[in-house]
Amino acid sequence: MQQAEIDLWHMQRALELAQAGQGLVEPNPMVGCVVVHGAEIIGEGWHRRLGGRHAEIEALRLAGPRAAEATMVVTLEPCCHQGKTPPCSQAIIQAAIRRVVIAQRDPFPEVAGRGIEQLTKAGIEVDLGLLEDEARRLNAPYLKLLKTGRPWVVAKWAMTLDGKIATRTGQSQWISGEASRRVVHALRGRVDAVIIGRGTVEKDDPLLTARPPGPRTALRIVLDTHARLSSGSQLVATANQTPVLVAAGAEASQTDRRRLAEAGCEVFVCDGDTQAARLGSLLDELGRRRLTNVLVEGGSGVLGSLLDAGQIDEVHVFVAPKLLGGREAPSPLAGAGLTDLASALALEEVQVDLLDGDTYIHGRLQR
Repeated sequence: MQQAEIDLWHMQRALELAQAGQGLVEPNPMVGCVVVHGAEIIGEGWHRRLGGRHAEIEALRLAGPRAAEATMVVTLEPCCHQGKTPPCSQAIIQAAIRRVVIAQRDPFPEVAGRGIEQLTKAGIEVDLGLLEDEARRLNAPYLKLLKTGRPWVVAKWAMTLDGKIATRTGQSQWISGEASRRVVHALRGRVDAVIIGRGTVEKDDPLLTARPPGPRTALRIVLDTHARLSSGSQLVATANQTPVLVAAGAEASQTDRRRLAEAGCEVFVCDGDTQAARLGSLLDELGRRRLTNVLVEGGSGVLGSLLDAGQIDEVHVFVAPKLLGGREAPSPLAGAGLTDLASALALEEVQVDLLDGDTYIHGRLQR
């Protein structure tokens, strides 16, 4: 087996390991690492939780003294600064690793090539760029947060075969089946926030929690310009157990802001005179809080505004084999929409699964 083939095989394993950290390490990136002699893996690890040991340290611990003169294969440039954990670059140097194969450079300002520089200055051979595209896809939310200051936005909806998310009278529970709803709960359990419009709260009175709980507890966010969210809603009633943020506009009355705050909700006043501007203000605030992944569950006005603004990164759609009809029955995406088919937004990395009769389609928006 040629060296290039061996490196490729080990990097694929490192990427597989990194995936295990999803929902557990954000806002840090997911990272996987293997320490090898030739084709033999002598140590492996991944970043398991925020504040825990990094993947490189896990792999070196398992490799022990055999790490000397070995090769390390890692999905992201090793850190070189003191954060919640000591710098990995120094641990690699101290372990006498001979060669490091890295999928991608870490754009985090305190790393950004300095980890590689430390390794090369210590006489370690560094190869950069193996399966870089795959590594970038894995950590796309982390990379977006660093680049734009905004979280990765995941849009989700369930609809009938004729593209309706509710009847003309507003009934929507339940369009999709139990298997589809289990997937939605799993999504909620790995994101930092779930966003919904007040109109949808009024129709469905949802809890927006993950059942069973996942690795993360999502902040429940209601877009409510006038801060009129009902005190009797399940969201407000449980705000002291699971956090709720009401994203209001400047026109929201002080009385309603105070009412919701006294019930345990946080009220954040968004800047802007339009829904699009207020959504942008909210996303900027979530980015400042280092929220990495947010799930948007509707309604159609919210989803349409996000699409018009180019702020949807990923979609999860559940299509039920049902027909509703009706000109007044809502579709998933309102907003202004596009004027010609040539401008239609396409998905990439599309996956299609059958879930007890529902068709589950998910992918990322092409950029």
